[in-house]
Amino acid sequence: MFIVIISCPPIKVGKGAAFQKWFVSSNQAFCKSSGFINRRLLKPVNGRNYAAIVGFKDQAAFQAMHSSPTHDEAGDQVRPLFDGKPTPTFYQVIVE
Repeated sequence: MFIVIISCPPIKVGKGAAFQKWFVSSNQAFCKSSGFINRRLLKPVNGRNYAAIVGFKDQAAFQAMHSSPTHDEAGDQVRPLFDGKPTPTFYQVIVE
């Protein structure tokens, strides 16, 4: 399994609800991608920066989704909500 942990930049003031709504709608779009396993949004207990965990069958499936029009459209929708850029870290699951 291929995992991406995304550290989100700060969400602009007053845009938290819109960000969460976007995450739900983008999940509905991304779940149709071949090799998609799951996508979760994490809200910090302390602090204000969200994180996301994305799971795909393998890196090739993730790359196919990442270079799709669906991904481009989702990015266009969420960018105005961010105060900065997200930082992804990529992982290969080796033990379950």
